[in-house]
Amino acid sequence: MAIRSKLAGGISATAFSVAMAAALPQAAFAQDDTADAEAAEEAEEGNVIIVSGFRQSLETAVAEKRLSNQILESVTAEDIGKLPDDSIGESIARLPGVTSQRLNGRANVIAIRGLGPDFSQTLLNGREQTSTGDNRAVEFDQYPSEVVNQVVVYKSPSANIVGQGLVGTIDVRTIRPLEAGKRILAIGAKGSYADIGALNAGSEKYGYRVNATYVDQFADDTIGIALAAAYTDEPYQLQEFNAWGYAGDGSTTNPFVIGGSKSFVTSTQLQRFGINGTLQFEASPNLMITVDGFYSNFDDDSSKRGIELPLGFLAFGTQFDPSTATLGDTQFGSFAAEGTFTNVEGVVRNDIFQRKADLYSGGINLDYEGDDGWSAFFDFGYSRTDRNELSLESYSGTGYNVGVGATDTIRFFSDSNGTSFQPTLDYSDPTLIVLTDPLGWGGSRVQAGYFNDRIIEDELFQYRLGVAKEFDSFFSKVHVGLAYTDRSKNLTPDEFFIMPAGGATEVSIPSEFLLRSTDLGYLGLGPIVSYDARDLIANGTLMLDRNTSNDIPAKAYSISEKLMTAYVQADIFKELGSAELTGNIGVQAIATNQKSSGIAFAAGQQVDVTLGDDFWDVLPSANLSLRLASDWVIRLAASRQIQRPQLDDLRSAISYGINNNLAESPTGVAPFISGGGGNPLLRPYRANAVDFNVEKYFGNGSGVIAAQLFYKDVVNYIDGSRVIFDYAGLPTPAGLTPATTIGFLDSEVNTGGGSFYGAELSATLPFDLFIGALEGFGATGGVGYTKTKIEDANGNTDVIPGYSKWVANGTLYYERGGFNARGSVRYRSKFLADFTGFGGSPTRRLARAETIVDAQVGYDFEGGALDGLSVYVQGQNLTNAPFVSQFNVPVSEAVIDYQEYGRRFLAGFTYKF
Repeated sequence: MAIRSKLAGGISATAFSVAMAAALPQAAFAQDDTADAEAAEEAEEGNVIIVSGFRQSLETAVAEKRLSNQILESVTAEDIGKLPDDSIGESIARLPGVTSQRLNGRANVIAIRGLGPDFSQTLLNGREQTSTGDNRAVEFDQYPSEVVNQVVVYKSPSANIVGQGLVGTIDVRTIRPLEAGKRILAIGAKGSYADIGALNAGSEKYGYRVNATYVDQFADDTIGIALAAAYTDEPYQLQEFNAWGYAGDGSTTNPFVIGGSKSFVTSTQLQRFGINGTLQFEASPNLMITVDGFYSNFDDDSSKRGIELPLGFLAFGTQFDPSTATLGDTQFGSFAAEGTFTNVEGVVRNDIFQRKADLYSGGINLDYEGDDGWSAFFDFGYSRTDRNELSLESYSGTGYNVGVGATDTIRFFSDSNGTSFQPTLDYSDPTLIVLTDPLGWGGSRVQAGYFNDRIIEDELFQYRLGVAKEFDSFFSKVHVGLAYTDRSKNLTPDEFFIMPAGGATEVSIPSEFLLRSTDLGYLGLGPIVSYDARDLIANGTLMLDRNTSNDIPAKAYSISEKLMTAYVQADIFKELGSAELTGNIGVQAIATNQKSSGIAFAAGQQVDVTLGDDFWDVLPSANLSLRLASDWVIRLAASRQIQRPQLDDLRSAISYGINNNLAESPTGVAPFISGGGGNPLLRPYRANAVDFNVEKYFGNGSGVIAAQLFYKDVVNYIDGSRVIFDYAGLPTPAGLTPATTIGFLDSEVNTGGGSFYGAELSATLPFDLFIGALEGFGATGGVGYTKTKIEDANGNTDVIPGYSKWVANGTLYYERGGFNARGSVRYRSKFLADFTGFGGSPTRRLARAETIVDAQVGYDFEGGALDGLSVYVQGQNLTNAPFVSQFNVPVSEAVIDYQEYGRRFLAGFTYKF
C-alpha cells in the first residue's frame, strides 16, 4: 500500500520526490522506476493513506528543512485558514531554538536562539515590514493566523535574501492561488473563554473569531485569486502585583522590605480585522505576475485599575518599624516577610492604555523564467503603520496632598509570589475616595492624572531587481541583484495634565459614572472604586491642561533610513560519488544613509536638529550541504551578519525632567535633572557566525533528528550607557526647581562585543517508523542552549535583551481516522524581558523561567454529509503559569511583577467546501 502525503499546495509525495530529484542528486535520491509505476497505479485505484492535518504540517516542515540549502525551521498551515496553533506567535514558538514572550497572555514577540526580538528580522512574503511597536520587531498578534499559509525561520543567511537579522530571519507567507491548483472555499469560527473571569467592569470573559478564505483559478489556470479575511473580538485578563522596588540594606535593623506597590487588574479587549488578497497572472509560460495586498485594523483597549501604595521607602509620610517585622534570611541578608506600615496614603488608579493601529502592506512581483537558463525578477513592496497609543492615568484618594486625607494601617506578607496586604480602609467607598492629587505629584498644580497620546507613523518602500543564469558546472546558478529600501518613522507626542474642573482641589466621582467595583482580593486589598476617566473628561468633571514643558517637544523625532543593497550569489551543485554537495556562496554590500531630526534647546531657544551618518557593510555568506545516500545531511554555514539598531534609538532629540531619587544623583544632592535621548550615529550590531548541522532523515523524509552547533563572534554591540551631563544650557523642566544642573543622560552607544554560542537538538518522529502498531502517534520538539559573553559600555558582562540560556519545546500527538489530539510544552529559562512603561516607553526587567502547557483535541470528518468539516477544542496555559520579573539578584522575594493570566479555552470549527 502506498502512502501519499499532501504537502503545501496539495503536492503529493510523488510530486515531492520529483522536486527532490530535480533539486538533489539523482544517484542519491532517484527511485526505482517500477516502484514509481506501482505507486501511481495504487493512487489511481484509491488504495492510499492520505496524511493530513498536523501530520501533514510536520511533513511539509521536514521537507522544507531537507530541501533547503540554508539552515531553517518552518511551520505550515494544517489546512486553509488553520495554523497548528491559535496564533502565529505560538506556532513559531514551538520551533526548535525558538520561543516567545507573552503580552497580556499572548505570544506576540519571538526570540531565536535565546536572543530577543531586537536581534531578528521579520518579512511578509519576502518583504520588510513596519511594525506596531517602537522597534523593528514585528509583533505577531498584528497578523491574523487565519490568513497565513506558512512561516519560515532562516537561521543562516544567504546573499539573495534582503533584510536579514543577526540570529534569524522570519518570513511569513500567504497563499499562492496558482500553486493551490484548485478552487477552495473555507470558513471558520471559534469561541474563547478565560477562566480567570471578567475582572473589570465592562470587560468580558467570552470572545470569538471568524474567518473566510476563497481561492480559485481561471482562464485555463493562468489567473489565480486568493482572498482571506479574519475578525477577532477577544478579551484578555490579567491580575498583577507590581513593586516600586525594595528598601533596606539586608541587616536585621534595616531589612529588605517592599518599597512600594503599584498593582493592577487589567482587562484588555482585542479587536482586529485583517484581510489579505493575492492575484496571480501567468502572462506567458515564462512570466508570472503576482500582486499582494494586506490590511490590518488593530484596536487593543485596556482598562487598568488598582492602588498605588508608598511603603518601605518611607515617602509621603509612611512609617515602618523593622523591629515589629517577621524576618527571613536570604543569601543577601534579612528580608521582611511580614510586618505593618502605618500612615499610608494610597492612590486609587483608574488607568487606560489603548493602542490603535492600521497596517497596510502589499507589492507586485514579476518573475521571469526563461527556457535558456536565464531568469529575472522585479519586486516592489510597501508597508505602512499608523499608530496611536493613549496612556491615561487617573488618580483618586482620601484627600488632596500629603497629610490631608485619611491614612491607612496596612499589614503585609511578602514571599516569592509578591506581596499581599490587609488594609483597614475601604477603597470602594465613593464618599471616602475623591478625584484629586493625593500625594501632591503635580506640585503647585492639582494633578489628578496624566494624558499621553503618542502618534506614530512608520512607512517603508522597497524595490528589488535580480537576474540569474543557470550553468552546467560546479556553480549551477549565479544570481545578481540590487535592492533599495527607504524607511521613515515619526513620533508626535501630545500630552496633558488632568485636573479637577473649576480650580477645585478635589471633586467627588459623579454617581452616574461609578462602575462595578474592581476586586483586588487576590492581593488582599478588596474592592476599589471604578470609573472610566474618559467619561469624566467628556462631561467636564475633569479637564485637560496641555503640558507645555520643553521635554514634551523634545520627545518628537523623525527618522529616515535609506539602504542600497547589491548582492551576487553562486549556487553550488556537485556529485561526489553516491553523495552530492549543494549550497551557495555570495556577498551583500549595503550602503546605509541614516538621519534623525528632532528638537534640542540651547539657552532657552528651541532648535531643530538633524544628525546622521553614512556607512557601508560588506556581508559574505556561504551555505554548504553534503547530502549522503543514507539520508544524512551535513551542513556548514559561515557568514558576516548585522542587525540594525532599534529605530527609536536613532532619534536625535533629548527628553529630560526632574529626578528626586537621591540614590541616583551624580552629585549627591536632589532634586536634579535626568534625561535620555537617542544616538543617530549608531552603527549596527555586527557578528561573524559559523553554524554546523548534522541531520538524519527517516521514513522517506517524514522524520528527522538534527543536531546544530553555532558560534557568533560579536564585533560590534549596542548598549545603553549613563553619562554625567550638565543641563545648564538647557531650559529648566517644569515642576520642582532642581538643586543642581549636573545630572545624567542615558543614551545608546556602540561598544566592543563578545560572543555567543550554543547547541540545539531537535526531532520530528512519527512513531510508526519504529513500531507499526503506533501508527498515528508521533512527537516533535527540541532543546536549545545558548551562552553569551557580551561586554557593556563599561566593560562589564552584560545581559542581552531577551536572552535565555535554555529554551525547549515538545509536542506529543496522535492523528488517525479523522481524530486528532496533541499536548505541547514550551520552556525558557530566565531572560531580560520587554515591558511597556508609562506612555508606551519600553523598559526591561529580568523575567523568571516559565513553562507553558497547551493541548488540543479535534475531529476531521472524512466523507458523508459533513465531509470537509473540522471541529476542535483547545486549552492554553493549562497550568496557569504566571509571568514573573524580579530584580537581578538571586533573592526570590524581590519580585517586581507577578502577572497571572489564567487559562484560556477555545472551541471552533473550519469547513472547507
